[in-house]
Amino acid sequence: MKYKMAPNSLFAILLRNPWWYSVLIAGVISAMCAALMPKDLVVFGIIGTFPFLVIAAMALKRQWNTPSAAAVEAETARLAGLSWREFSAELNAKFVKQGYSVTRLGANASGSAADFRLEKAGQVTLVAAKRYKAATHGVEPLEALVAQKEALGADFAVYVCLGSVSPQAAKFAKDKAIQLGL
Repeated sequence: MKYKMAPNSLFAILLRNPWWYSVLIAGVISAMCAALMPKDLVVFGIIGTFPFLVIAAMALKRQWNTPSAAAVEAETARLAGLSWREFSAELNAKFVKQGYSVTRLGANASGSAADFRLEKAGQVTLVAAKRYKAATHGVEPLEALVAQKEALGADFAVYVCLGSVSPQAAKFAKDKAIQLGL
């Protein structure tokens, strides 16, 4: 049986926050133990902060290579400034770097919802990215992508966008297992 942490437990919340929050809590508890407990029991109080240090290490490992919010914003602004030709070339290069065999569909198939067909390890993924600069994305392009996915027998679908997705589109994407975002 695989155990799963409750999503709103203290440790789950600390895992989603910066790692130093857990270290700070461990430090505060240790200081309180040192100040309030008898000297012969302080060690046991400090040992009680060990789970917070483990959570801090886990959070640090998760957050180690993640970019800062400013870096993400700068990259989003850079991508928004690219033309479709430049953006699609960059996407193509990233997919190839990840080991996918890439076929462009946008120019080849008229009325195609997907712009790329990716293949890796026998699995096919359709990627729609042409509307990446739109401010808000609705359900219609996602429906077209799902229809093309089913028609071509693809395994996965990805919808690339920089803007926000309407709540209906987000629900539709979740129901149809479409990966959203960049």
